[in-house]
Amino acid sequence: MAKAPSQAPPSFLYILIVLTFLASVSESRPNINYYAKSCPRFNQIMQDTITNKQITSPTTAAATLRLFFHDCILNGCDGSVLISSTPFNKAERDADINLSLPGDAFDVIVRAKTALELACPNTVSCSDILAVATRDLVTMVGGPYYNVLLGRKDGRISNAKYVEGNLPRPTMPMSQVIDLFAKRNFSVQEMVALSGAHTIGFSHCSEFSSNIYNDTDYNPRFAQALQKACGDYKNNPSLSVFNDIMTPNKFDNLYYQNLPKGLGLLETDHALFNDARTRPYVEVYAKDQNRFFKDFAGAMEKLSVYGIKTGRRGEIRHRCDAFN
Repeated sequence: MAKAPSQAPPSFLYILIVLTFLASVSESRPNINYYAKSCPRFNQIMQDTITNKQITSPTTAAATLRLFFHDCILNGCDGSVLISSTPFNKAERDADINLSLPGDAFDVIVRAKTALELACPNTVSCSDILAVATRDLVTMVGGPYYNVLLGRKDGRISNAKYVEGNLPRPTMPMSQVIDLFAKRNFSVQEMVALSGAHTIGFSHCSEFSSNIYNDTDYNPRFAQALQKACGDYKNNPSLSVFNDIMTPNKFDNLYYQNLPKGLGLLETDHALFNDARTRPYVEVYAKDQNRFFKDFAGAMEKLSVYGIKTGRRGEIRHRCDAFN
């Protein structure tokens, strides 16, 4: 019987090509240590930047958390909310609902990007910076630590016309809020857990002032205090009130404890307690901060990879407010 011809061993060049391909695939896949080799000081630079900013501007944590949510829930965590408008394009950040996004959040991202560009140019994406800054700031004000996978690329589209109806508004009926999250594969429980972000930060009077004179969901004394605090908001649009009046700068579960007492600020806050679909989760989180922290961390991990761009689907911007 004729002997089958033996196969020639693969060439060194072939092996090298395969290994290079496998390495590039593993590097492009999001993971916690994505910058370990390409930017070894990434974590330290992020920590230094956000610590300095939070100390000088204590509202930075809440501001950045809100900015991150507005970026991710729309069309994925791709840094599109960071883009500035041009004469040819009205960007997301100039959509009506985003005009109140606080400047401190944009500033901390710019500071981190500047420092990282000096240490490792053209390496770290703005969307990764926003995701890590949010996690680290939440932890800094007492919230839970959660893992953030790295390796996002920055999106190449940012248009205000896509925003309306795709971000929850304070006046939205609860059914519409639930549906908005469900379309992005988030459960009612995850939505209620993410709403706990209102344990820090503030809201402008214009977002709730129409309710404080006739809404019986408010504690009467709280309503009177809000009427006084927001009395001149039409002449002074910057007037605002803390979302959690008890511990406004501490990430805890008092937001949920406030809701049964009529101390919720926004219409959607009251709806969380009044709606039969969401109330059970409000009651659980009000009693058990550890459970809230666990569920919030899980929901944030899930949100942080929602719709992310990797590989050639995005870019690493040279500056966070402009496409390359």
